[in-house]
Amino acid sequence: MAIKHVEPYTDEWVQQPISYVQQVVDALSTEVADWWEGPCDPRDATLRLADGAALVWDEESGWRLGAFVSGGRGRHTELSGIRYLGHGLLPRPERVPPALDDARAGVGASSAWRPCYRSHRNCRDGFDVALGFYCVQV
Repeated sequence: MAIKHVEPYTDEWVQQPISYVQQVVDALSTEVADWWEGPCDPRDATLRLADGAALVWDEESGWRLGAFVSGGRGRHTELSGIRYLGHGLLPRPERVPPALDDARAGVGASSAWRPCYRSHRNCRDGFDVALGFYCVQV
């Protein structure tokens, strides 16, 4: 399977994470009350959970859980009481629900330690190729 190269900062590039996030939403099923994509620099997405918490993914630190403070479509989300889920930048969607359960149980790094797997400014580091694996080809 050939992965299409997506030019940075095009509309297609900005929307590239949507397929991955949608697969995570599908894996979490009824736990997700709403979700939206954020802006870029870094690209991110927010999942509002049915219990009132929120999961945020960004292209530098992966997934984090916390209490929703503020945010919305096209804006970065602010959380309090953050706990990072770990498992890398793009854990397989089916691995996110158990990682969420672990974070709720207190497993994982608290907000004192923010993982930084990459810089969003490095547009040629291979991340977009990995992200492209989750893109739905029509």
